[in-house]
Amino acid sequence: MTVSDIHESEIQALRVRYEQAGQGHVFQFFDQLAPTEQRELYDQLAALDVERVNQIYTKAIEGAEADKQNQEASVEQLPDDVFDSVIKASPETVKKWETLGLKQIAQGKVAVILMAGGQGTRLGSSAPKGCYDIKLPSGKSLFQLQAERILRLQDIARQYKKPSDQTESIIPWYIMTSGPTHANTYNFFKENNFFGLKEENVIFFQQGTLPCLTFEGKIILESKGKVAIAPDGNGGIYAAVQNTGVIQSLKERGILYSHCYCVDNCLARVADPAFIGYSVSKNTDCGVKVAVKTSPEEPVGVVCLRNGRYGVVEYSEISQEVSEKRREDGSLAFGAANIANHFFSTEFLERVPSFASELEYHIAKKKIKHVDLETGEQITPKANSGMKLECFVFDVFPYANNFSVLEVDRKDEFSPLKNAPGAGADCPETSRRDIIAQHIRFIEAAGGKVVGENVDDCEKVEFEISSWVSYSGEGLRDIVDGKTIQVPAIIETREDLINACK
Repeated sequence: MTVSDIHESEIQALRVRYEQAGQGHVFQFFDQLAPTEQRELYDQLAALDVERVNQIYTKAIEGAEADKQNQEASVEQLPDDVFDSVIKASPETVKKWETLGLKQIAQGKVAVILMAGGQGTRLGSSAPKGCYDIKLPSGKSLFQLQAERILRLQDIARQYKKPSDQTESIIPWYIMTSGPTHANTYNFFKENNFFGLKEENVIFFQQGTLPCLTFEGKIILESKGKVAIAPDGNGGIYAAVQNTGVIQSLKERGILYSHCYCVDNCLARVADPAFIGYSVSKNTDCGVKVAVKTSPEEPVGVVCLRNGRYGVVEYSEISQEVSEKRREDGSLAFGAANIANHFFSTEFLERVPSFASELEYHIAKKKIKHVDLETGEQITPKANSGMKLECFVFDVFPYANNFSVLEVDRKDEFSPLKNAPGAGADCPETSRRDIIAQHIRFIEAAGGKVVGENVDDCEKVEFEISSWVSYSGEGLRDIVDGKTIQVPAIIETREDLINACK
């Protein structure tokens, strides 16, 4: 039995190609499949660059072996000329960065690229992680929180143009999804009217996939007529922006700079003007935000010089002595915790294909559902049975011409959502707590006070300010200075804020 609309010679040519690559077993059950199943498998295999898959496997294995031989990476702390800190910089310096960043936004030179391919599986949800409700008083999802930050910044940036300039200050939002999350993500935005953003300025694109492999590098069949595939890691963003037309779109819109971050950070300052301005002032082509590592023992990756090149070294790759080393001011020498928050010039993103073949792929051992090639029976393993290959977003750091690192305050900018409710760390409760604590700090810094039930317990207190009212605490003092706000209070507009102040 063969597919009617594919010539037998085409099927044979593809079969030969896979056999020559040592992957001919993927045709094991082809002749047993119904015509529609044959068509689906043929299309899947034809779209796959099997030679590249073999190269990636070989490189990943070589990299893993090298890491095993040299378990402790050779690391050096970041040079002073690539590192600055929002925490230690003067208010005047931070203001200069913000002003320069807002000018770029006003001129339409800044875009946002969101890595949102993950599902909320660990959170007990099959929906895209960005749809997750962390139980804020408003019930807003992560996507809505971030959309409102974009809306606010666009509004602020308008003030950085003359009234006679009637062009809008647009921050286009490019959202990278994955196969399992693409349709649900788009539908969620559509159902919610894109949270006030214009639909044409919210662009969805899918990250790539790679086949899952056995430990010997053989492509795994999930069923008789389907290859097991998995997303290619957050580093797949570089191939995805090339292959889906995002680079072309950025150029057509006149975008020079992009802010790229992960959807699960509820405190992410989307298109952060200070980060944009800092990076532009340094002529950065690839930059990264970091948070202060809480202690030498915190198991997080650290941005540093790794084997003489900019990169991220994992906690397990450095000795206790190195992790505890301190600078003259007492801060950790290796304390720049990676929070997956990046700045890229469009020119840099366009240049990635020139060194893409050199990028590392990392092995993640997994339990992968597969077909027994002898019996045709589908097996659901209880132990790791194969590998997924992933590229990480920070793997491009060594190829930057002008790399820069900006340290920010963790309590203001980093609260990841990784774990199930009740986990006690990096979970919905801590995300809710950290947002509300920040909103209370905004009021207090502006001279106001939040009072009422549970005001000292941010996991329970009913208080929230929309980012549409204030992005990072700005614009509040003239209303709240010397006033109190009684909880419960959900502030969605300036009118709400005025009415809440007593």
